[in-house]
Amino acid sequence: MESHSPTVELTNVSVKYEDKVVLAPLDLVINPTERWVVLGPNGSGKTSLIKILSLYRYPTSGTVRVLGETWGATDIRELRRRIGLASSSLRDQFRADISAFDIVMTARFAALETWWHDYTEADRSAALGCLRRVGADLLRDRKFHTLSSGEQQ
Repeated sequence: MESHSPTVELTNVSVKYEDKVVLAPLDLVINPTERWVVLGPNGSGKTSLIKILSLYRYPTSGTVRVLGETWGATDIRELRRRIGLASSSLRDQFRADISAFDIVMTARFAALETWWHDYTEADRSAALGCLRRVGADLLRDRKFHTLSSGEQQ
């Protein structure tokens, strides 16, 4: 991707759940140096938009281009590795009984399960190092659903 190419391009993107439109058709361009905030009332499509931008929700209609790649024409598992997302909405996508350590491990490949990828001893060491840096290494074996919301973050 060239530096002048948009980071995100949404063209006529919408989301429907059954018969309810939660994100009306939207065109959006976000350039590399821009920073955006998503605001709106409950039910206005904020979470759906963020899930689309982070490649965790395919839109009902429209075209999504992120980092120069078109969703549906590229391996999103590889593309997700280039996207950072820290959101409480992610916690609902993890199994309740996954360990805190495995949650950190999944970040290596932007995955939701460790069994989707092969991890090296260096990966395990790096994950433990991340837990140590934030003072959470003692939580490594705890199941995700037993952690407080602060510990989950």
